[in-house]
Amino acid sequence: MQEFWARSRAFGLAIAVHIFAAAIVVLGTMDWRPFRPPTLTGMTIEAVIVDTAVIKKRREQAQREAQQAAQRKVAKERREQELKRQQAAEKQRLKEQAAKKREEDMRLQKLRKQQEQNRKDRDRKRQDELDQLRKQREKATRQSKREAERLKQLENRRKAEAEAQRQALAEAEMQRQVATEARAGKLATLKDKYRLAIQAQVTNNWLRPPTARAGLLCTLKIVQIPGGEVISAALAGTCNADEATRRSLVAAVERAGTLPYRGFEDVFQREIDFKFKYDGD
Repeated sequence: MQEFWARSRAFGLAIAVHIFAAAIVVLGTMDWRPFRPPTLTGMTIEAVIVDTAVIKKRREQAQREAQQAAQRKVAKERREQELKRQQAAEKQRLKEQAAKKREEDMRLQKLRKQQEQNRKDRDRKRQDELDQLRKQREKATRQSKREAERLKQLENRRKAEAEAQRQALAEAEMQRQVATEARAGKLATLKDKYRLAIQAQVTNNWLRPPTARAGLLCTLKIVQIPGGEVISAALAGTCNADEATRRSLVAAVERAGTLPYRGFEDVFQREIDFKFKYDGD
């Protein structure tokens, strides 16, 4: 639409220039001789020859100049319009580019905020998981300690009960043997009773290996302190047992821990040679 109005205005301007040129030509030829009545002065006759070709050429030249001026004006207006259009387009492009840049900056800023929030969420989740794992480990450790303590108490109780049972069995065995030999008239002195008590104590703590055979006779050297606590035990002298049985005898003395003492203070010896016998079940 702007181009149509520009062309219309240029066309009207060209017509106005042509009219203006025609008016100049008409006014310029007003003094042309043929339009005036001849004036006779005396006998002198003056004649003016008008070259119509020159007038036509001038008129055409004026028309061409007017057309060229109009064309230059139209071209100038077109250039100005094109420049304005380009300037408007450039302004619009810059505006759109600035808007896109703002949108991109906002998008990047939003993305960075989202990434930062995601990182914080991951860190918080990881920390929560670590805290939960730490609590679970602490709980498991406490439970393990309580369980270990309970097992330790049970083991101590079992050992105490086993020791009490062994002591009871040893005393019962000693009493049985003493009663047996008393009935047989073989128990003559306190020393014999002491020997029988040690035999019963060691036998009660002996874990007999499958290789042990009846007729076993071994001598063990036992070192103890007052109270009957065993310091050391080792085979001494003859022993007709195999290696496994020998080790089991030494272990039986060490497992007994404390030999009979109360009631046998008068016959107590720090070092004794104890003869262990096994006649079979």
